[in-house]
Amino acid sequence: MKKWTSIGEKYGPAMEMTDQAKADAYFEECVIHMMGFGKSRKEAEDIERANLGYYAGYYNSDTRARVERLFNCAHPVFGAIAEHGEPSPKEAFDAGQRMAH
Repeated sequence: MKKWTSIGEKYGPAMEMTDQAKADAYFEECVIHMMGFGKSRKEAEDIERANLGYYAGYYNSDTRARVERLFNCAHPVFGAIAEHGEPSPKEAFDAGQRMAH
């Protein structure tokens, strides 16, 4: 992974993954990439899980659920879709309002 990459270049491939071994290897690559910016392994793992969970929120519910399962992550605002379900439009709007203030 090149040092300076776009969010889409970094997390887009993860949205297509279905194989756990490939997801594990890709997660490791993401963590190593983040560590290249001076983060500890723990910090890098936490950041990558939050980023993957957030990015998956832009996809449909099936993709989001698969990504959360494969990468052991959750959306940082709405939590895991398996536990909390899909947010309603009002819940998403209200969350955006809270974060804007």
